[in-house]
Amino acid sequence: MKQAKILANATARLKEAATLNAQDFITHYGLTETGLTEQEIISNRQLYGSNEIAKKHKDSIPKRLFLAFVTPFTIVLFVLAGISLFTDILMQPPTERNYITVVMVTSMVLISGLMTFIQEFKSERAAEELSSLVKNTTAVWRNNTLIECAFDQLVVGDKLSLSSGDMIPADVRIIAAKDLFVNQSALTGESEPIEKFAEPDSAPPSALMDYRNLAFMGSNIISGSAQAIVICTGKDTTFGSIAEDLTGKKKNTGFDVGINQISWMLIKFILVMAPLVFIINGVFKTGDGRWLNALLFALSVAVGLTPEMLPMIVSANLAKSAVIMSRKKVIIKNLSAIQNLGAMDVLCTDKTGTLTQDKIALEYHCNIMGQEDIRVLKHAFLNSYFQTGLKI
Repeated sequence: MKQAKILANATARLKEAATLNAQDFITHYGLTETGLTEQEIISNRQLYGSNEIAKKHKDSIPKRLFLAFVTPFTIVLFVLAGISLFTDILMQPPTERNYITVVMVTSMVLISGLMTFIQEFKSERAAEELSSLVKNTTAVWRNNTLIECAFDQLVVGDKLSLSSGDMIPADVRIIAAKDLFVNQSALTGESEPIEKFAEPDSAPPSALMDYRNLAFMGSNIISGSAQAIVICTGKDTTFGSIAEDLTGKKKNTGFDVGINQISWMLIKFILVMAPLVFIINGVFKTGDGRWLNALLFALSVAVGLTPEMLPMIVSANLAKSAVIMSRKKVIIKNLSAIQNLGAMDVLCTDKTGTLTQDKIALEYHCNIMGQEDIRVLKHAFLNSYFQTGLKI
């Protein structure tokens, strides 16, 4: 494509392409019927970027290890461990030092954090291995040859050959279409497929999604066939801009919110009870060093109010749940998501070819009355026989 077109933003490029008829569009952008050459592919990839949408940034191992230990509840425990270190060890003579509280609290935090880190690390590795097995490809013309090309290898200006069942790999301008119906419910929410044409609209619509000669990444072809030219790739696509917004800061799950609430409740309770115990104990006690003893007792009460075992118990249960789910072929990448999964009343999922093995078996043919009817079978046969755009 002409390098001057890089100056226009993605939406402007799409609208400009949609207003031209197919031949004028090909001429205007300097395209050929045989597809791009190797040099043009390299040039366009440098100009417009690769066809990769934004992905969530992968945290480094040290950062993930840090995040596994630093939670609102473990911060409370770290503070209490410091208090115990001060009251039970540093303030006591060597013969009366008590290491039990410090050792117990520190151990609970370490065990909880390590369990969380190890389980999430193993789950992420398993998810990455599964993702590496899935490669989406599309038919593209290059150097006058029709080849199968991975989605991430497409560039602006590629000529695609699309048919029924194909996913749209980028935002494209349709230059030829036959009985083409596209499902773009993932972008617009409309459940009904939309018929697409190669000709430009007589009156340009106001919304980009309403253009009948444009198809967008994230949609798929229900029936028919088409030839199309890639206009926008990667983050410049409509789907890519949505994906970029979704890769922002992760929202807290219901489990995270609950843990935060418990942590703040404990903090408030300690901030109220410890000063009261300190004042009451200091006022009613007698003798030298009563205020120091009252302070040590108040700090001990603060430590005693905190359930030190809670983080380890929670992490152990979540880790066990993740192991049980893995036996059911479900990978839990974030342990706190298990609580949300268990809180579901209804789970809706798409039944794809992965589940059906892409094989169709005819069980029976019935009419609206639920009775077997040969006419239904004949009509189904005619419909499938004359359906266009199916790959063989």
